[in-house]
Amino acid sequence: MNPTTDFTPWPTELQQQYRAQGYWSDAPLGTLLAQTAAAAGEHIAIIAGDKRWSYSQLDERANQLAAGLLASGLQPGTRVVVHLPNCGELFEILFALFRIGVAPILALPSHRFAEISYFCSFAEADAYITCANNNGFDHRELARQLQHNHIIERVIIVGDSTGDAEEFCALDSLYQTPIALPNINASDVALYQLSGGTTGVPKLIPRTHNDYYYSLRASALICELTQASVYLAVLPVVHNFPLSSPGALGVLWAGGTLVLAENGAPDLAFSLIEQHQVTVTAMVPPLALTWLSAAENRQKMGDAPKLKSLQVIQVGGAKFCETAARRIQPILGCQLQQVFGMAEGLVNYTRLSDDQDTTMATQGRPISPHDEIRIVNDEDRPVADGETGHLLTRGPYTIRGYFRAAEHNAKAFTADGFYRTGDLVRMTERGYLIVEGRAKDQINRGGEKIAAEEIENCLLAHPQVQDAALVAMPDPFLGERSCAFVTLRTGCNQQPLKSNELIKASDLQRFLRECNLATFKIPDRIEFIASLPQTRLGKVDKKYLREWISEKLARATQLKI
Repeated sequence: MNPTTDFTPWPTELQQQYRAQGYWSDAPLGTLLAQTAAAAGEHIAIIAGDKRWSYSQLDERANQLAAGLLASGLQPGTRVVVHLPNCGELFEILFALFRIGVAPILALPSHRFAEISYFCSFAEADAYITCANNNGFDHRELARQLQHNHIIERVIIVGDSTGDAEEFCALDSLYQTPIALPNINASDVALYQLSGGTTGVPKLIPRTHNDYYYSLRASALICELTQASVYLAVLPVVHNFPLSSPGALGVLWAGGTLVLAENGAPDLAFSLIEQHQVTVTAMVPPLALTWLSAAENRQKMGDAPKLKSLQVIQVGGAKFCETAARRIQPILGCQLQQVFGMAEGLVNYTRLSDDQDTTMATQGRPISPHDEIRIVNDEDRPVADGETGHLLTRGPYTIRGYFRAAEHNAKAFTADGFYRTGDLVRMTERGYLIVEGRAKDQINRGGEKIAAEEIENCLLAHPQVQDAALVAMPDPFLGERSCAFVTLRTGCNQQPLKSNELIKASDLQRFLRECNLATFKIPDRIEFIASLPQTRLGKVDKKYLREWISEKLARATQLKI
């Protein structure tokens, strides 16, 4: 490992301070499950469909898998790409990897060859762990592509691997009698989360055992989780929000029960809440709006969902408008908790004891007394109290640099270690943050971050595209959707296109799907334009494009009324 590019440590004096103040306990994440299993024993830890894991079973399975992974050739200090949906086996894998010092790179279920091949190559991963199929997508075929292109050799398949024995390793074949496991340094990287990304594929975010353990432990305490808590995971649990804020790991630390859902569709989720007496769940604003609409419709039909056990709904991932926030309690009958955070570290919560106005109108305050916050203008000078500015932060669980990204780190972090989040915020007198928007060229599509440059580069690969610009357009459901403005070639090294040969928006969308991009990255709308407007500095005027599409959508809405 090259520490100047792979991992940027906290300064020694801050490490000492964080330990002295009890933030860093020097306990590896693998010990979390062992400690809870010792106390909770046969209490149910995870429910996934018809499967159940008690804490004792989960702990034993993790130890058996850890032994098998070591025997298979994985070595401490290496990395693997984990690409799984919400399933109980994911947690056997995570704790096994934590215990042998192998860091998982947590890919999203929606990622495809473009992203997975990059993670494997860039991080020099030793293995790719995935499932056979998920939502109709054949992950084994993706794995074959990786092997065919000599990107990865070792593939481990969760679930049905019939007929794949010669190509892949079945997870079920790896469980062995537990052995003495290596000592793990809690200052080492435990896992890699993914950044939203503004310049293409996501950056890898190295989270250490110490900082991540503190974040999830403090989150669980703030969110008042106990052994009686039943947490329904409706978002992809590998996201930082449902994994550690307080998420699945926070629930397992507290000794509660984690219920895994395939998705957040109201009919499925409402049924699981009733069946398992769920007390808390977490979601992004679009899903919250879907639940509100579904609950209202069912109430009108005399079939109100039975959600009496549900105490708290956390909403995060994107700003939740105050009007919608105030509908949660009257319609769903539970308390709202707003969450604003990032996989790079900083997490803010409204507290369950906060007054209604604070809960509805702010995105919370930081976890730690030692979360340092700066709100600055474009020149990095502090703004006046209450004014909007760029959010900068550092603290005991906020990274000091991305993995192997020295050039980007020089821009993303200040000389004294503050992370430039890209968020525009203002702070109330009580220290609560109100999110006002994003400064980075990034689209927040219902919590899924889309890097404009990545999609633009893919569009430019089409032989008939001359130029392209991707911008956000307003959407009442997702908050933002993506709109691509495209100019077509009329010369260069090609013959001019005839009018009947011009491609359609659907053609470009199909082309992008064939580039193996995640589904949420495909532009929701494509506008063909003669030329892209430019600023005085010769750059594409995206502000003008955003205003143009917003006005067009507004006019269309007015015509429908």
